[in-house]
Amino acid sequence: MDGHRKEAAAFDQRVLDLYDDYVHGRVDRRGFLAGAAQFAVGGTTAAALLAALTPQYAFATQVAADDPRITTVYRTFPAPEGHGEGRGLLAAPRAEGRYPVVLVVHENRGLNPYIEDVARRLAVAGFIAFAPDALYPLGGYPGNDDSGREMQAKLDRAKVLADLEAAARFADALPRGNGKLGVVGFCFGGLVTNLLASRLPDLVDAGVPYYGGQPSAEEAARIKAPLLLQFAELDTRVNAGWPAYEQQLKAAGVVYAAHVYPGVNHGFHNDTTPRYDQAAAELSWQRTLAFFRAHLAGN
Repeated sequence: MDGHRKEAAAFDQRVLDLYDDYVHGRVDRRGFLAGAAQFAVGGTTAAALLAALTPQYAFATQVAADDPRITTVYRTFPAPEGHGEGRGLLAAPRAEGRYPVVLVVHENRGLNPYIEDVARRLAVAGFIAFAPDALYPLGGYPGNDDSGREMQAKLDRAKVLADLEAAARFADALPRGNGKLGVVGFCFGGLVTNLLASRLPDLVDAGVPYYGGQPSAEEAARIKAPLLLQFAELDTRVNAGWPAYEQQLKAAGVVYAAHVYPGVNHGFHNDTTPRYDQAAAELSWQRTLAFFRAHLAGN
């Protein structure tokens, strides 16, 4: 982890911004390599810069899949308004009892090892976590993020959102749940967290969007759940929509807290890339757990 943090400091911020454009489809691979070439100095190539910024999932495991404190299993669920059926990773405390449930929504590349590990971290912390894979209709996360992004871009967005709504309903009905549902999501998943709070206002009890895009004003007006919004100071693209969204949340009477972590980039929680910032990731995660514990207490 420390190596990733030191590596981030070695990148020109313009390269990190260009990489953000690449992972969000605003430039293609060729465009990234062309733009990064001007920063490839000292024997470093543009291709090497891209390789260094690409997630290294060997670093993704904070909680092993066979951790004795938890159980993990893949479960399918019906999604009649979406692609018909979805699948996700279910992680739960091994100890008997009822627990609050948290839906974990991935970035724009499918259910990769980092998001699976986030689900396991929640299970260790005393939550039932369900992490759906939007790429399941195409066979599931393909094993690398570049292909995952391409696959997710091919899917019908309305059907993807319907699949994720179905995943939320499935998670809420899990037999060991305590009747409360939270949602946490990252990047694309952050946007989905905001959208699910709007689309399922009587189901979602708390939401934590990490650097997520904002819904429309009409959608924001339907939100009832308290929100904990996590932003990166250097993420100007997402942050640009926050002032208007904040006013909409205030108008809707939504209980919310927002944190902007200084000096960090979009994706700072993802500990498999150089954009990871350990201090911001750990603080934001502790706030996330405390927020869910406060708002997802059993009925």
